[in-house]
Formats: sequence, structure tokens, C-alpha cells
Amino acid sequence: MNDSSTPATVVIYSGGMDSYTVLHRALREGREVHALSFDYGQRHARELEVATRVCRELGIPHQVVDIRAIHGLIDDSALTDARREMPEGDYAEDNLTATVVPNRNMILLSLAIAKAVNIGAGRVDYGAHGGDHLLYPDCRPAFVEAMNAVAGIANFEAVEIHTPYLRASKAEILAEGLAMGLDYADTWTCYRGEALACGRCGSCRERLDAFAANDTTDPIAYTPGGR
Repeated sequence: MNDSSTPATVVIYSGGMDSYTVLHRALREGREVHALSFDYGQRHARELEVATRVCRELGIPHQVVDIRAIHGLIDDSALTDARREMPEGDYAEDNLTATVVPNRNMILLSLAIAKAVNIGAGRVDYGAHGGDHLLYPDCRPAFVEAMNAVAGIANFEAVEIHTPYLRASKAEILAEGLAMGLDYADTWTCYRGEALACGRCGSCRERLDAFAANDTTDPIAYTPGGR
């Protein structure tokens, strides 16, 4: 339980750019941060290795929850089924709906809220942002507002769902992180999860566009021709 006067928060931390920025934002607020990551059978599980290393270097509590047992419930996605072809190109409804993991954020938020109640934290942070609204219903404001209402009544102690970048673009999130002096070499974005980022999947392309919009070079390595 959190018995100190420092407010605690549970950060859903994937290891990607957005949650990395959310994590550091919470730390800069002076909060007691508990990072929570999930192994749901994602092809890009390399992000969990990055998350673990970052939390170890920061010296903050980090828990990786293995929920692969539900794989048969959420595997209708190119992110969790290696047999499906990973779509390439910019985010667009006609080519990237294959990357939607059914009900993922409701599942992850429910577990994070339980963690928050268990440790006496009053808040759960996650990195939904405006660029996700086109494809991912569980990143849109209406979903966050509804989940926040549920989080306020589902337990004896209310938990706030905090989404500081809900209406921000990836480029705007990156700009704030760069202003904080963050090193985005400590993040993983590529959906393929191979040794090098592919530079072709929608996630990579959105990342590269964000760096270009900030006139900054992405510090991670890409496959030849992928940048």
C-alpha cells in the first residue's frame, strides 16, 4: 500500500514512445510511479525488454503481467497472430484495421485499475493520443470518459484514468518529450519486433513522421532502406 504523502500512479507502460513520455511526465510531477506492462502475445514483445531496462535504470517498480492465457480471445489481429501479414504504409482505415487487438485497452485498464486499488494509488496513466482515434475505438475520448466513470465507481476508492495526450498528435508528444530531454533510443515502436525497426509498418511510419515534424533524427536503427 502507498502510505506516503507522495501521490502514486500506475503507468501502463508498453515500452513505446507515448507511454515512455507519459512515464517521465508522471515522474516529473513528483509522483510515486509504478510501471505496469503486459505480455499479451504481441509479435513486438521486444518492447517489453525495452520497458524492463528503462525501469531498471530509473529505479522504479515495474511489473510485467503475463496474460497470454487469453490469447484465444484476442488473437484476431496481425499484432498477435504471426500467420497474418503485417500491413505496411501510413495509418489508414483501409489497411491497418488488421492491427486492432479486440478490447485490448479495456482489459489492460481493468487490470491497471485493480493494481492501483491494491497499492493505494489514485490514478492510472496511459498513452492514448489523437493519432490513434481513426483506427482504435479504445483510444478515443468517448471510451476514456466512459472508463473513467466506471473507474470512479467500481471500487470503494475511486481511481482516475489520466490520459495527458488524449488529443495530442504523436509529433506533439515527441516535442514535449524532447523538451524534457528524453532519449527516444530507449523506446521501441516497430510492430514486427525484429532486430531492427522495419520503417514500413504504420507504427514505424508514424514515428518517423513525428521526428521529421520536429526536425530531429530518430535515434533507433532501421533496416536498410527502411527509414
